[in-house]
Amino acid sequence: MASAEVRQIRRRIKSVESTMKITRAMELIATARIGRAQVRVAQAKPYTEKMNAVIANIASETGSLSHPLLERRDAKAAGVLVVTSDRGLAGGYNSSVIRIAEAAVRRHQAEGKLVRLYTVGAKAQAYFRYRKYQIDHVWLNVTDTPTYADARSVANILLDEYATERVDAVEAYTTEYVSALTQTAIRWPILPIEPPRVTGDIDASAPVSYTYEPSPEEILGRLLPRYLEGTVFGMLLEASASEHAARRRAMKAATENAEELTRLLTREANQARQAEITTEISEIVGGAEALSGG
Repeated sequence: MASAEVRQIRRRIKSVESTMKITRAMELIATARIGRAQVRVAQAKPYTEKMNAVIANIASETGSLSHPLLERRDAKAAGVLVVTSDRGLAGGYNSSVIRIAEAAVRRHQAEGKLVRLYTVGAKAQAYFRYRKYQIDHVWLNVTDTPTYADARSVANILLDEYATERVDAVEAYTTEYVSALTQTAIRWPILPIEPPRVTGDIDASAPVSYTYEPSPEEILGRLLPRYLEGTVFGMLLEASASEHAARRRAMKAATENAEELTRLLTREANQARQAEITTEISEIVGGAEALSGG
């Protein structure tokens, strides 16, 4: 019959194995979602590239781009958008973004600017609310599978804040998806809009002549909000792919650690059981010798 020590070790082994099943399942789910997120990022790029080309052609037609969303103002109020996940268990994904975002907030405050904070994801909301930051707007349940409607919602709020001069500039802190192994926390300028640069490749390789109806300025006014929506959508897709990649990597490491711990505990249980058997044999031999001597 196993001793209390062996029974305790075996209970720990069962607990670790149960945890390992969960982490392995989460790893497989994250792996499947990474593939879908990568496809969505790739599918969104042609729209953004075409929008860039149209705006660049308008710039070449009119000679310059002029619009309130493109003009830089003296930054007295800064908007900071922080994009994190709604769920944890993603390694350092959330903490890396929150760290650079909080540093930016403190820097703006040190410069005497009013800071308006906007958060995407429950993790950023919980972090800044716990530290008594005032949050102007929150979006939840977005980053797992962002839709264009989510991007439009974010863009419309930021556009309204910028148009009413509640903020003079908006910057986002999010994660850029580089590869399944590399995701980088970055600053992403949102407003004022940075227009796509007119490169020689656009004009030389495939020059396009447009007939504008109505005027190019009015078309530009209609395109820029759509351009901002597409930019925010691409940012959310990159963040979603980064989140799943970070969670897959974290769950893979957790599974490997659980396997190693299971091996160590099994060895420890075997050693404890072997010690018990040795003690029992010694007791039997000692008892037999005592009986034969008597």
